[in-house]
Amino acid sequence: MFPRFSDLLNYFLGTTFDFPVQTYGFFLAMGFLIAAMIMRSELKRKENEGLMHPFTKKVLKNKPAGSAEIIGGALLSAAIGYKLFGIVLDYVTFQQDPQKYLLSSKGSIAAALIILLVSLGHCLYRNNLLKKKGIIETEEIIHPYQHTWSILIVAILSAIVGSKLFDIIDNFGSFLRDPFGSIFSFQGLTFYGGLIVTVIVLLLYMKVIKMDWKFVIDATAPAIMLGYAIGRLGCHLSGDGCWGIVNELAKPEWLTWLPDWAWASHYPHNVIKEGIPIPGCAGTNCTMLENPVWPTSLYESTVSFLFFLVLWFSRKKMRAPVTLFPLFLILNGIERFFIEKIRVNHRFSFLGMNPTQAEIISTCLVITGIIVILYFTYQSKKTIKPPLHDRT
Repeated sequence: MFPRFSDLLNYFLGTTFDFPVQTYGFFLAMGFLIAAMIMRSELKRKENEGLMHPFTKKVLKNKPAGSAEIIGGALLSAAIGYKLFGIVLDYVTFQQDPQKYLLSSKGSIAAALIILLVSLGHCLYRNNLLKKKGIIETEEIIHPYQHTWSILIVAILSAIVGSKLFDIIDNFGSFLRDPFGSIFSFQGLTFYGGLIVTVIVLLLYMKVIKMDWKFVIDATAPAIMLGYAIGRLGCHLSGDGCWGIVNELAKPEWLTWLPDWAWASHYPHNVIKEGIPIPGCAGTNCTMLENPVWPTSLYESTVSFLFFLVLWFSRKKMRAPVTLFPLFLILNGIERFFIEKIRVNHRFSFLGMNPTQAEIISTCLVITGIIVILYFTYQSKKTIKPPLHDRT
């Protein structure tokens, strides 16, 4: 496995780079960015087809920044500079454990103070220039796709909060033992928690930015599926613990073409340092699982890439609004329900059964997806009036 992205590069390129960028974090960031690009493309397409429309907005040019905006911006710049220059000046410590350093109080106080003063001075100077020019009121055309990056930021924050919240519910005992560590750890991000909270928050955000949620939510379907596939690939390559149960079955003859690590993996050098020591290994990630397990995150990534293609080639055929997103819910729910059968997870006692949190949610998503497709397909047919000669 490759705890850092530079480990992955070195493996394929034969180099000796040493970048303190976590593999899972890199793929997660790439998943969000590529998903945003897909959604931006879809919003443009829907506008070109006349399904969505731009609107005009009054804009005040040369308006000086308020006190709260100036102070807030200066404090944020100082906080970023505090960590950034702290990393530069104490790179060795940061390199040993980037996550621990980022969550610690370490940084450069001198850099923070200098940046704070420079930022305040720049804002005050800029305000003075704007006051001399005077405020001008103009109208600006806003296209739906121009909201892509603001939607992305809202989605990221919502996903983090939701995934952590559902992970705490799923592992409440661990949370009680170490609340601070559980909340601020980069591990334990539950996809369904992030998805549910993000959908709710974005539906509310659509009202704020005055966009038709029915078309926006369909534009997110292929984007989320592809982003999920990329994120799961990061899980597998880093060995972050999202693996399956022990698999000591012999590989079938009809799968002889499949690499052994794709059938059962020991996840050597996994990022969470779980398992037994690797003989002769020197470094910070020198463990592997004692018994081979199903590489479920690899399977999820592969299936999700295929489901992305299904959604991508279905997006122009499913004309009724709010039908592509529920199709995503159905496909993802089916995939997750069956992968849970061989995946390590906490189980609940429910009506005489022992399902995982993901099995319960995925079942609900499949049912919800079917109901939503049927409802909005029916509503779409009702709004399409038949030709005059067909009316009675």
